[in-house]
Parts: sequence; C-alpha cells; structure tokens
Amino acid sequence: MLGCWARASLTDREVWLIAEEWFQSARIAQYPLEARPATWLVVGGRGAGKTRLGAEWVNSMVRGLSPFASRKHSHIALVGETLADVRDVMIEGPSGIMTISRHDRPRFEPSRRRLVWDCGAVAQIFSSEDPDSLRGPQFDAAWCDELAKWKHADACFDMLQFGLRLGDMPRQIITTTPRPVPLLKRLLADRQVMVTRMRSDENGANLAPGFLNAIRGRYGGSVLGRQELDGEVIEDRDDALWSRDMLERALVDEATDLRRMVVAVDPPASSRKTSDACGIVAVGLDGVGRAVVLADATVRAAKPQDWAGTAVRLFHRLEADCIVAETNQGGEMVSAVIRTVDPAVPVKAVRARRSKWLRAEPIAALYQQGKVLHAGRFTALEDEMCDFGPNGLSNGRSPDRVDALVWAIGELTPEWQTEPRIRDFL
Repeated sequence: MLGCWARASLTDREVWLIAEEWFQSARIAQYPLEARPATWLVVGGRGAGKTRLGAEWVNSMVRGLSPFASRKHSHIALVGETLADVRDVMIEGPSGIMTISRHDRPRFEPSRRRLVWDCGAVAQIFSSEDPDSLRGPQFDAAWCDELAKWKHADACFDMLQFGLRLGDMPRQIITTTPRPVPLLKRLLADRQVMVTRMRSDENGANLAPGFLNAIRGRYGGSVLGRQELDGEVIEDRDDALWSRDMLERALVDEATDLRRMVVAVDPPASSRKTSDACGIVAVGLDGVGRAVVLADATVRAAKPQDWAGTAVRLFHRLEADCIVAETNQGGEMVSAVIRTVDPAVPVKAVRARRSKWLRAEPIAALYQQGKVLHAGRFTALEDEMCDFGPNGLSNGRSPDRVDALVWAIGELTPEWQTEPRIRDFL
C-alpha cells in the first residue's frame, strides 16, 4: 500500500495505475526482485500461475517496468504449441496478455498474426508446428509457452535463438508444465538458465473452490499428479528393472486378507550424515499368494538404535511375523541392535551372495507377472525402483529402499524361491 507521503507526490491517475499493478498480488516466485536472466524457465503444475506470469512479463517488457525490464522492448515473439494456443491462451485467455493489460491495451491483428501496442511495440505469434516461420524475424524478447508440448521442439527453439539478436541483452521466458522431453531436460541442466518451480497448491487462492481438494484426492502422489500438480519431471530410466507403468498397474487402494507380514531392514555401514540410508520396508502376503507392499519407513543418517527403533515400531504397528535383516554390513551386530530395542522381536538374518541387481531381477519379474501389489503410494521407493539399473542408481547412492523391498518379498514367497534362478539370487 502507498503511504500518505507517496500519495501526495503522485497524480490521481498515477496512484490508480500503481494500485492496479500486479506486484500488489503476485507471489514472490512470480516476481523475482533482482534476477534478470537471459533465459528464465518456469516449470509448474496446472493452475500454478505460469500463464499469468508470462503475460505480465510481456506487459513489463513492453512498458519497461522493473523488476522484469530496465528498458522498453519493441520486438517480441510469442511461441506456443499451435497458433490457436497462442491466441486462446497467451493472448485472449483468462490470464492472457490482452486480458491482464490495464492500460495501453494491445490490438490483436489475427490476419497478420501479431499484437500491436500504441507505443509501437509488436508481438508476433508463432507455432511450434512451423519452425521455419521463425527464420528471418528478429526480436529482443520472447515468451515460449508449454514448451514440453511443442511438436518440433528442438527445431523451433533453435530457430528462435537465432532470432533473439536485438538490443543489448535479448531475453526470453519459458513457461511449461513438465514432461521428460529432451529439450526441457537440457534447459533444466543448463547453469545459465534460471529455473523457477511452482506447485498448483501455491496458487490455491486464485483457483475454483474445492478444485485442489478434488484433484489431490484423485491424483495426489500419482505420476500424473506429481507432473501436473507439483511440476515434477517424472521419467523412466531405459535400463531400469521397473517402470512407472508397471507400478501404476500394481497399485491397489488397500490390502486385505493378509496371511503373513514382514519388515525388512537394509542397514547402512555407518551413521554418518554422508552414509547410505537404512532401508526399511514392510510387505504382506495376501490370500492368493501375492506380495503386498505396505510401508516404506526408510531413514537416513540414523544411529543404529534409531533405525532399529523405527523397524521395531513398524513391526508392532503392523503386527508382523518377523524382521528380516541383512547382515552383510554389520554381521551379528545388526540382530543384536534390534534386540536391544525389543528382545522379544523375532529377527531373521539374511546375507547377500549376489549383486543387488541380480537379487532384484527376479523380484521385478514378479511385478511383471502381477504377483506384487502396492497398497498405496510410496513415492521415494518408486522413484528409486524406476532409477535402478545394472550400475545402480543414477546418483551413485546405494538403492537401500529397493534392497529392503527385495529381502521382504523374497522372504514371503517361498514357493517362487523354489525356482533355481530365484533361489540362487536370494
């Protein structure tokens, strides 16, 4: 709000214009006060405010308004998936450029594919379906919307970069809901690109009442929900043992008629902050012999008494049959630590003789056969499963959750372990 001293130095029109400006209601993620990057990538969920940000950014470029611009820009490119998308979303949509313009409202000239402001600024519109249309024109600013959906993403983006050659520092903003397409992944990895992430929840005040609760209830925690609501880039690793589709098929609402339950523990070598996590996963066996994943209670950088306490509490909460503990790292100490927490808990020590990949491979085959279910979403575990390849995880860390999962399912499926291949691997 303006103070009295400020109001006294401004005309009534100036006061009105300032009161109507977007900074009065914008979130800090939409309104960085210092950074003016050459490329600004905004990745967000549905309804997170990406389109409004792009339209306000263009408005500020034309008017030379801080913090987005220090001078007026006159030659702007608007690039969308199709020309219809540019018109219906970026220009005339509820959060489009014409809708949010508070003064000096531009004129849309569809036949010439452009927006024109009275000040002389012109924004030309382009479609990702026609990269060659970007050959020739030149710009000092550009807004690219929904880049992850573009038809010819690389060719179109490359042609735009050659056209951004006017002024002292041409600039572009890219607003998109994420998908694991190569161009988006390259931009996310580029240190010269400023990346802002926004979740749908952050813009709840501007969305229809009940929308977020309804959509979270239906898609929360799913791959689609994490992508479309949380703005995460979710992808499968080509050589991973598990895929997102495989895990989606394994999902059930609840576990019923469980005959046995175990809690598996994959302890770390040490309790240092840089050490691996302690994988703790609970699995049950249902009435038709399918393994059902019930919980992932994995903890990181915990002292032995801490992870042992977590495993014992999960054991009691589920009324499990036993705790299965891998002893490769600590030998008999692993069982001893668990018994210091509760000496009455039955502990079965197991020891790995084959690599993590070879032990996990037959368990992944059970998923493919529909013999393993997930009673709920276990995001961290599923991320690790879909990133587990022959050389481990892509970040180089130990697949502790996967290891615990493998031990638990292996313990509950003796009829499958009678097959020579599976018995050897476990």
